[in-house]
Amino acid sequence: MNLNKPRVLVLNASYEPMHIVSIKRAITLIMHEVAEVLEDSQDFIHSPSTIMPVPSVIRLRKFIRRPRVQVVPFSRRNVLRRDFFTCQYCGSTLELTIDHVMPRSRGGRHAWDNVVTACRECNQKKGNKTPQEANMPLHHVPKAPKFNVLTMGQDHVAQEAWSKYLF
Repeated sequence: MNLNKPRVLVLNASYEPMHIVSIKRAITLIMHEVAEVLEDSQDFIHSPSTIMPVPSVIRLRKFIRRPRVQVVPFSRRNVLRRDFFTCQYCGSTLELTIDHVMPRSRGGRHAWDNVVTACRECNQKKGNKTPQEANMPLHHVPKAPKFNVLTMGQDHVAQEAWSKYLF
């Protein structure tokens, strides 16, 4: 088990998701009584004298103030994350590209509300048309994502125990 891998959800004292930290960092926060464990994972850490469950969700004991509005940077990687790494036309997860809903050649902007994830086949099929003209409806209307713990630049999969704290 990699103790440096980000896999522990940190909540503010108000139960607002703050960050995802490594197991090592989470245990340090717990041992220094900065945080408390809300959920344990099914894994354990073994030392010569102790067996400790690995935390999955921890909560800070003191409230930390942070800015309310945080902008998610526009990038190819973040567009793929927003669209859950699936084609917004057919649902495929293979050979993903970025497609402009209103083609750039027809005045479309390179922005959150005009860019979606598309597989290579759908992107080529749509070509220089709008989804309506190509008869290819979008699964989701593109929009800028809200800043949340899943867009913090970490490459991880949300654990089941996190669901009641994130959504």
